[in-house]
Amino acid sequence: MSIDLTREARTEQNQQVSEYINKVLSLIEKEEVNKEEAAWITKETVDGFREHVNPGFLTYRKSVTKDGQFAAVEWSDNGACFKDVNGKEYIDCLGGFGIYNVGHRNPKVVKAVTDQLKRQALHSQDLLDPLRAMLAKILADITPGDLKYAFFTNSGTESVEAALKLAKMYSERTTFISTTRAFHGKSLGALSGTAKGMFRKPFLPLIPGFRHVPFGDFDMMKKTFEVCAAVGEDVAAVILEPIQGEGGIILPPEGYLKQVRELCDEYGTLLIFDEVQTGMGRTGKMFAADLYDVVPDIICLAKAFGGGVMPAGAIVAREEVFKSWFPNPFMHTTTFGGNPLACAAAIATIGVLIEENLPERAGVVGEYFLKELKEAAKGHEDKVLEIRGQGLMIGIEFHKDEIGYEVSKGMFDRGILVAGTLINSKTIRIEPALTIGYEEVDMVISTFKEVLSLVKA
Repeated sequence: MSIDLTREARTEQNQQVSEYINKVLSLIEKEEVNKEEAAWITKETVDGFREHVNPGFLTYRKSVTKDGQFAAVEWSDNGACFKDVNGKEYIDCLGGFGIYNVGHRNPKVVKAVTDQLKRQALHSQDLLDPLRAMLAKILADITPGDLKYAFFTNSGTESVEAALKLAKMYSERTTFISTTRAFHGKSLGALSGTAKGMFRKPFLPLIPGFRHVPFGDFDMMKKTFEVCAAVGEDVAAVILEPIQGEGGIILPPEGYLKQVRELCDEYGTLLIFDEVQTGMGRTGKMFAADLYDVVPDIICLAKAFGGGVMPAGAIVAREEVFKSWFPNPFMHTTTFGGNPLACAAAIATIGVLIEENLPERAGVVGEYFLKELKEAAKGHEDKVLEIRGQGLMIGIEFHKDEIGYEVSKGMFDRGILVAGTLINSKTIRIEPALTIGYEEVDMVISTFKEVLSLVKA
């Protein structure tokens, strides 16, 4: 609002803003909107992105037509699906980049959050908040090995930042090893561990001390350790995704993660597992660390941690490591991390995962999904390079970016949402809710087969 406005003009502008707000709130209140309201919402959304959010999203989103006259604007969701504002239903195989492990608007998670909201939304910051303590205890019980102390965040990149700072305080070493194709977030510390040059170059120089080695190449990892030790730059920590998500759903070679664990032990180096995408049952175990029988020193969680209802994240670390923060717990803090609503959501989410045995279900359904996708791709080897995955974390890699885009666009037009990965755009991901039914899986597979037959190599 301009400071040059007259009092009368400012009063009139405030009135217009209030009327607009009331209209928006009245639409939020509705369970269903009519055709005219849907058209207004669509226009306001497209115009708002163009004028006030970022017009770049309009060229990126597959849901927006080239002339901008139509856009699929999401409005409601439930289970493994969501609906656009016009009522068209989509099977969600992107899953908000893996946040909907317990499904869209899981009733137990929603209830926990609304119950907490009725009593208290946020905490005072000065008194002890009970749900944070209770959630930390639950995490100590379910995370691998002797991981014990938790720090709560709002997102994956914040979890990585916390892990990196904790590792630095633990040993006062400043060298970190990450891997090619890694994605750890886009804040400056996390971005230093992320691999894709396009995300890194505009912000160079990043945090000093980071080195990248090829993912899965243990010999190169070992040589890098040896060189760092020889020049007096001992490694503080290795940060790895047990299965690379944004890198294109890349599985580690057999024995690789155990070898890295042993190497870290040999050099007194911490091992950080970034399980922001692989955690909370996605790969067939509660954590991918369990899948490979490796216990990290610090584990990073987010995405599905909040049950697809609240933004929430955490790190959990061994006591020996975490006690670096005991003398002064204010060395690293966040206003909203571990707030009561987020903790309620995370507690309910873990409850659903355990009670409904969703990690194991993800393994079984994922095995079926993977097998049927490979079957559907037979005869299209000129288009599909490889289909790979673990649990309900599946990647379909094509020979060219253009094929991947046409397949994902064709599936979207037929009511299936998939998307490429950020580091490897030739690969589209399949990361549905772990609650997805076999009937919905079969619909995805048949649609994939149909679209694949129409796309040119």
